[in-house]
Amino acid sequence: MKTQFKYAFLNGLYVRGVTFAIIFVMNAVFIILGSVLKLPFAVHVVFLTLGGIAVAAMFAANVGSDIIMIRRVFASKEAYLQALTPVPRWKTLLANVTTMMCLDIFTMFIASVSITWITFNFIGNNIWQNFWDVLSSENFTVYIILSVKAMIACYLLLVMMILFCIAVKKSFFFKLPASGLLTFLLALACFYIASLLQIVLLPISSVQVFGIFVMLTPNSFAAFPILILLTILEAAGLFILTSKLIERKINI
Repeated sequence: MKTQFKYAFLNGLYVRGVTFAIIFVMNAVFIILGSVLKLPFAVHVVFLTLGGIAVAAMFAANVGSDIIMIRRVFASKEAYLQALTPVPRWKTLLANVTTMMCLDIFTMFIASVSITWITFNFIGNNIWQNFWDVLSSENFTVYIILSVKAMIACYLLLVMMILFCIAVKKSFFFKLPASGLLTFLLALACFYIASLLQIVLLPISSVQVFGIFVMLTPNSFAAFPILILLTILEAAGLFILTSKLIERKINI
């Protein structure tokens, strides 16, 4: 398992590693200069512009790297090597999913925090003080932590939906006509079922309807752990189904 994580991690750094290193160094220089010097307005604008471009570039690099990692599981030639690896397919899938999650979240967190710092430093110290005053509130801190956990769980579910739909396309839909359309409909069905499963939160949430989809927003802190648990269980179910398909029916 350790070997699977090592190769997945190295593969995940193939595209995003250089991009992240450049963005990290660039934003570190911006932050240091903004901390020790009183910079002109034009320089601040340049820093803000480059910081925003850096966030977009990091997002694009993450998407490109994730596509490469997905192809490593589902498409030749590297998929042949993984198929011949003498370990259960769920281990290779787990290594790739975990690596994608960790690298995506970490790199986007650093890029987002950097541009946030540059923005607040540009606005002024009063904004900083107001921000820390709000953040020091215990209820607000708990809300932020629970919201971040819920977002990570939802991102995990989204990743597993994508991988599950690709696995089905490469197995059951492989020789069927209009397999792309069938895969798209399957993706819609996954989103629809996931939205319906949120009904268990109805007593402690407010309802928002978007066409055929239902979205529930927790009304209290107590609803967040239930939402997070439900989302993780859904992702775990898709992980099991995807690993079974990769193990037995995948057409590389």
